[in-house]
Amino acid sequence: MATRTRKRTPAHLQPFDVETEWTKADLAVLRDLKKAEALLPDNAPRALLSIRLSVLTDETTSPVRQELDLRKMALERGRRVVGVASDLNVSATKVPPWKRKELGDWLNNRAPEFDEILFWKLDRFVRRLTDLSTMIDWCLKYGKNLVSKNDAIDLTTTAGKIMVTIVGGIAEIEAANTSTRVTSLWDYARTQTDWVVGKPTYGYETVENEDGRVVLAINEDAYRALHWCRRAALRPKPASASRMARVLIRSGICGSGLTTSTMLRRLRNPALMGYRVQEDKNGGVRRSKVVLGNDAKPIRVADPIFTEEEFESLQAALDRRGKNQPTRTPGGATRFLGVLLCYDCGTNMTVQKTNHKGRAYEYLRCGQCGSGGHGAPNPNHIYSQFVEDVLKVLGDDPVMVREYRQGAEARKEQTRLEESISYYMTGLAPEGRFTKTRFTKEQAEKTLDDLIKQLEAIDPESTQDRWVAVHNGKSFRERWEEGGMEAMGADLLRVGVKCTIKRTKVKGVRAPHVHMKLMIPKDVRDRLILKEDDFAEAF
Repeated sequence: MATRTRKRTPAHLQPFDVETEWTKADLAVLRDLKKAEALLPDNAPRALLSIRLSVLTDETTSPVRQELDLRKMALERGRRVVGVASDLNVSATKVPPWKRKELGDWLNNRAPEFDEILFWKLDRFVRRLTDLSTMIDWCLKYGKNLVSKNDAIDLTTTAGKIMVTIVGGIAEIEAANTSTRVTSLWDYARTQTDWVVGKPTYGYETVENEDGRVVLAINEDAYRALHWCRRAALRPKPASASRMARVLIRSGICGSGLTTSTMLRRLRNPALMGYRVQEDKNGGVRRSKVVLGNDAKPIRVADPIFTEEEFESLQAALDRRGKNQPTRTPGGATRFLGVLLCYDCGTNMTVQKTNHKGRAYEYLRCGQCGSGGHGAPNPNHIYSQFVEDVLKVLGDDPVMVREYRQGAEARKEQTRLEESISYYMTGLAPEGRFTKTRFTKEQAEKTLDDLIKQLEAIDPESTQDRWVAVHNGKSFRERWEEGGMEAMGADLLRVGVKCTIKRTKVKGVRAPHVHMKLMIPKDVRDRLILKEDDFAEAF
């Protein structure tokens, strides 16, 4: 039956290039708007403009028009524009606001610098109710406002608050139903011979048949690659999986990211016989198993790349050459990956496990030096020494957590005091209301002095929205004792702590001498401040 590929790329959808879109007239309008904005008072609320565009078509609103319209709206609202978060060629369906390159940086790191987010239309900002609900929750937490030029969204208005309630309710219902829908869809898809959902196994691609149904077809390049690998595995002197991967990369059939483990998973996948499979995690080993239908027989979804005899002979050949590596350790075999580096080549030190005459051996080796360098036996001893060195330097430091402090209340109190001081100073001026009697003058002067003292006591920094570091009551020693090496490794990798391992061969001794050098950035304590991820649970 004839088939055709499903990929369709409309010719009229082109990536947007902002550099070619500003005209002289647009730039003149922009200059005028900035001049008018400069006349706003210093304490004017600050606005961040959010601009987004997937692709430029005749029906879309260009980023230039979005920015100019939003600047005009900001000026009408008495807002000073402090930044423009322009994310072009970005899909709002696939990328939520907090994961976009520019807007995400403002939301996660620069929240104190703006008071509200302005966007041209709701679909320019988000296209999923759950994303909008998450952003509303974030704004309420940090005292920000969302304002749309062409939609009734403004968290300071009654209609906007009603919108928040409606969106929040809908998002809660959607969140409750998502898991059920997804589970039901996958359960249904596993019983169908048509390809309903999911990414095809390597070797296949989705196509549409003459009836318009989506089915799987064999990819010719992958077919040749897989059969070459099978022939290479069945040679009298079989090729290793790592050599297969190198040959396929050099030939251009596979990308440069192909690894030995990925190569083996592809060759061991029973889906290559045309059957539907599902992932089967057994003791940390990733494998796929055949899905059986109601008749207890495998469900065929495509023509086979290998017959059952070819597939079984391939598995036997791979088993003969397999090294029976120990079961994968949860979290990986190597602790402090990315922190422990080879002194000579600078690559990561990783744990290599071998079995010889019934005994298991572990070594820390690098990826670039010949044969992994001299190797560092007993990784646990190196881990213990590394942990001890780190705790000596950083263990007693307090764990600081970044918290957001709003300056609205302090600004309100400062304004009240300034207005009161101005009122009493006017009253104490010659012929003022407090100068008519000695008693009223003395009382007014006393009150004025008290107001001035209260104003001087206000920390100017407290009137600004800001991040502050607060001690959470623990030291890093306590934090790492609770979380173990995984927590310590994650923190050290995040802040850029490194430790080089130098191995020197000792004459007459098989094990080399290991020298460790701990390298800690000067601003490590600032980097160690924990930053809460407000969007960690968003989906």
